[in-house]
Amino acid sequence: MTGFQHDTALIRALIEYAGVSAAQVAKKAKVDAKTVQRPAAGRAEARLSQSTLEKLKAAYPKFPGWTQTVESPRSKLDHQLADDVRASDLVEIDEIDMRYGMGASDVSGHVEPAKRVFSREWLQNFTDARPGQLYWAIGQGDSMEPTIASGDLILIDRSQDTMFDRDLIWACTVGDFGMIKRLRPTSEGVTIISDNKNVSDDFASDGELNIIGRVIAKVGKL
Repeated sequence: MTGFQHDTALIRALIEYAGVSAAQVAKKAKVDAKTVQRPAAGRAEARLSQSTLEKLKAAYPKFPGWTQTVESPRSKLDHQLADDVRASDLVEIDEIDMRYGMGASDVSGHVEPAKRVFSREWLQNFTDARPGQLYWAIGQGDSMEPTIASGDLILIDRSQDTMFDRDLIWACTVGDFGMIKRLRPTSEGVTIISDNKNVSDDFASDGELNIIGRVIAKVGKL
């Protein structure tokens, strides 16, 4: 049984135990109705979170299905998924061997992604995007220091491809050159900002800059 199948079986059993609709179960647990309805229908795109499970258990503490779960090493709560279920809660994320410049680097050639395996629960600390909308890349250069150092692994969320706020960090291209920069939209285009105070800002007119995705996390050496 996969992790998603486990969630579906758990929620369906809980609904049957409660004798009410999925929406009513969600209302009693004070969670969004879709959080219960989607796994009940077998259409969930994300696993039940620890917080959701806690609220469901608080609402239905005598539900016998809780006895089928085990204690989480992290939270010490007895409704954490069993070892075999947690082991199945792994997803593959593409890692692109393409060094996004924190200046700029040529990204015009074909790049074959490698696969890295991560915990879905860990990824949900950063984003609700589907794994297929994420990839890792490597930063190169010092223009985004101290925020991002050369060689840091950066997690890019490709589901976010439209600037919705000022001064967030984005993976983007100008022509055939890729870069990791803070972007500040203006009435005339986009100001391209480096966190390194010794590097001057740049500017792209409308249509010159293409958003790849938003940088949502990094992993670097201490």
